[in-house]
Amino acid sequence: MVPADRIGDALERARRHAAAGEDEAAKQAFLDVLRLDPASLAALNGLGALALASGHRSAARTAFQQAVRHHPDDPVAHAGLGNLSAEDGDPDKARLHYEAALSADGGFAAAHQGLARVLTELGDPGAEAHWQQGFAGHAVVKQRYRGDGPGLPLLLLVSARGGNLATCPWIDDRIFAVTAIYADFHDPSLPVPPHALVVNAIGDADTGGRALSCAEAMLAGSSASVINPPARVRTTGREAQALRLGGIPGVIAPRTLRLKRAALAAAQGLAFPLLLRAPGFHTGQHFVRADRRDDLLQAAAGLPGDEVLAIEYLDARGPDGLARKYRVMIIGGVLYALHLAISADWKVHYFTAGMEADAAHREEERRFLHDMPAVLGDRAITALTGIAAAMDLDYAGVDFALAPDGSVLLFEANAAMAIVPPDGDPMWNYRRPAVAAVQDAARSMLVRRAGSKDTRRR
Repeated sequence: MVPADRIGDALERARRHAAAGEDEAAKQAFLDVLRLDPASLAALNGLGALALASGHRSAARTAFQQAVRHHPDDPVAHAGLGNLSAEDGDPDKARLHYEAALSADGGFAAAHQGLARVLTELGDPGAEAHWQQGFAGHAVVKQRYRGDGPGLPLLLLVSARGGNLATCPWIDDRIFAVTAIYADFHDPSLPVPPHALVVNAIGDADTGGRALSCAEAMLAGSSASVINPPARVRTTGREAQALRLGGIPGVIAPRTLRLKRAALAAAQGLAFPLLLRAPGFHTGQHFVRADRRDDLLQAAAGLPGDEVLAIEYLDARGPDGLARKYRVMIIGGVLYALHLAISADWKVHYFTAGMEADAAHREEERRFLHDMPAVLGDRAITALTGIAAAMDLDYAGVDFALAPDGSVLLFEANAAMAIVPPDGDPMWNYRRPAVAAVQDAARSMLVRRAGSKDTRRR
């Protein structure tokens, strides 16, 4: 039998490395513990958390699965597997893991948080109780800091109910010591933690109204620079954006109505095909098309929530019959090409477009990334510049197609746009400089603004 103090020393070494941000050393130390004790719960969960934080999802899953195999009632491992299942788009499996975690520990906040999200996605009215149990009293979270010295204190404001910017690729945890606050559940009687910079990551105005209001109130006494002030994000809901941005020369915006589900059947002036979307969802989730009025209620039946967005269909097909969706990011007022997806489906998303299967499509994207003005033309570039000025956000993005006359066919423009790097396959090497340019611009903006506390725009 291995002496307990030897296992304890190895575990303490692993924790020290993890706290210092020495990921590779921490991983090896956790593996050293598991060589001494393959069932060590602390090592398995520590290894799983480390792997998940560094993006190694398969390794994280293996570690949490081993933890559950040896310790079937452990809430931490079940919650970890629940988070992975939720990210995989399997809410039913995630629900089972979260419920198993709560069976072991009814007060485990992380499991309540995960269950609140998946029950909301599943349209289960029981979600509300879990929102309260998961976030009330747990709204302030110190994130891992891996740098030398104290780090620049950064306040990250997020919404518990989602619609947040994916900030991990551009908030460097070796420079910034981040405290995240779920604004919609923060106790207003508590002081805001000290900070040199604020990043408002609440990006979806359609579902983040309460969070944005709370964030605005929290920042009332702050003199720090604010990335994406909440009052400006509040004006970027889909219905409001269609009205506001549609008046910009060279922009064709879809007529958009936010309707109660019960009022949908009687709504007048709807043109078909018509797109229906549940507010607050992205990446094509809960987004359907009704080709005729007779299809309307059936199409809406599978959408969660009491409200739907009815969106005019804009035909994004080119002469070849394929639909195109360009994404341009706006960082500090500057336009950056991020990607082009080409698909036979009306619902175009990069991860489902099958770009990996068509070299000609990748070549078309390469040309866009290499010389955006030449591909889009003056009319579209002028329109995009107008959109950027109208939103006046530090970080935002625009998804669009091109009309035959070179106008922008607007799909959406808001802050809730992700920068997703390509995987390691060499076929994507042409995309990497564009992604790096956007990430570098965002990182540089943060460092610059952190050093200029008096530059917050009002």
